[in-house]
Amino acid sequence: MVFEALGDQQQWDAVVIGSGVGGLVTASQLAAKGAKTLVLERYLIPGGSGGAFHRKGYTFDVGASMIFGFGEKGYTNLLTRALADIGEHCDTIPDQAQLEYHMPGGLRIAVDRNYDTFIADLSARFPHEAQGIRRFYDACWQVFNCLDAMPLLSLEDPAYLTKVFFKAPFACLGLARWLPFNVGAVARQHIKDPQLLKFIDIECFCWSVMPADRTPMINAGMVFSDRHAGGINYPKGGVGVISQKLVKGLERHGGAIRYKARVTKVLIEKGQAVGVQLADGEIIHAKRVISNATRWDTFSGEVGAAKGEGQALVGPDQTPAKEQVWRRRYVPSPSFLSLHLGVRADLIPAGTHCHHLLLEDWERMEDEQGVIFVSMPSLLDPDLAPSGHHIVHTFTPSSMEAWKGLSPSDYKAKKEADAARMIQRLEAILPGLSGAITHKEIGTPRSHRRFLGRFQGSYGPIPAMQLPGLLPMPFNRTGVKHLYCVGDSCFPGQGLNAVAFSGFACAHRVGADLGLNPWALPA
Repeated sequence: MVFEALGDQQQWDAVVIGSGVGGLVTASQLAAKGAKTLVLERYLIPGGSGGAFHRKGYTFDVGASMIFGFGEKGYTNLLTRALADIGEHCDTIPDQAQLEYHMPGGLRIAVDRNYDTFIADLSARFPHEAQGIRRFYDACWQVFNCLDAMPLLSLEDPAYLTKVFFKAPFACLGLARWLPFNVGAVARQHIKDPQLLKFIDIECFCWSVMPADRTPMINAGMVFSDRHAGGINYPKGGVGVISQKLVKGLERHGGAIRYKARVTKVLIEKGQAVGVQLADGEIIHAKRVISNATRWDTFSGEVGAAKGEGQALVGPDQTPAKEQVWRRRYVPSPSFLSLHLGVRADLIPAGTHCHHLLLEDWERMEDEQGVIFVSMPSLLDPDLAPSGHHIVHTFTPSSMEAWKGLSPSDYKAKKEADAARMIQRLEAILPGLSGAITHKEIGTPRSHRRFLGRFQGSYGPIPAMQLPGLLPMPFNRTGVKHLYCVGDSCFPGQGLNAVAFSGFACAHRVGADLGLNPWALPA
């Protein structure tokens, strides 16, 4: 959309700060409801950590390449739904395995797309726990079936809650049962083997960056079951295609997006948000403001500006007290040291799975650079890499603390040294990797903060203590009237499908507040 004399001369129904997938789902859903919606993105392209970049014939995913939410049935296939609602579709390529785990003691397990095959494979490695394995993962299916039986919209809308209860009363009651539980407590009801419980820890850690005792059962129910129901399906052309299509649908429905538009302040008058201010001083007014920045970047707190992270969008005098309570309960997840590698195709044997996780020592699972994640999406979509080459995208948790205070030369040296160690470790999965690399990009928490504008380069919150399931997670409304949050620091948390849910919920809540929601539930 071409802009002519925007700013104060046009009143928007909603302004969305940031074009991550959560923000774009919110914006496109609102536009489809008839709201005049503007997205403001600080960078050159949409998507945030769900975007892509191009180098020398390679299309690299910025963040994870393992994607949920592209199934065809039920309510949990939220990426499929988000695109369909705005007249868009994304071609996908099914992946036969969610993930192949490489664990201490030579334990290797690949999570097959077929549920019964996965259960049989896992039971063959732990035959004495076969019954417990079935009961635990069947419990996850109970959670999933409850979620999949109801439209997933805003849990802050009493009218919606009433309607959905009458539509699916048993699903609602079943879901409420699981809300206070974490995975570890449920797993120990059925399983005793310490190594198998460690496997369930790493099953949780691979997407929540938390062991089972701190991972909500609601999240596990969706992930552990959806990988078999809707399956893992890679978007043809790369993950960045998702955000591109959301932008296309947004614009088709009258919405707009501006790039190189960095928001520095949420404007608050008489206790309610009325618009935003950009870095160049431009003022844009709106009836509703939605922040797709993290809650740490949105609200001031005891950490942030004082720690060199920049100025929050809402100043300390206007930050609600409950945001400080939330910060005591949750802390930022680690960021990542990431490598985007181009390699010779002959390095990777035929039949190699796309996604892998490597851990050599159970005691190091939560340590700095303890676990390594690997994706090779060009095995699914060869067009992502030049002929005769493949992509190896690998990343490991790394905190900002490990990268602070370094001189430019020390920073460069640490990047190269840490990358070399990671490549050496990956030889256990891909023998000969170090000699097959033809292109290399290294990213650090500082890179993630710089390009994505995320507090400490982090990806969502993790509990600072053991909390009761998902109950303490904040929803979309904030303590500032007409200001909302969306994305991975809102219910239900990290992952593209999860932030898509957050986007649906936020658009529903804002739509209700603007008087735009239809009475009928989605079909």
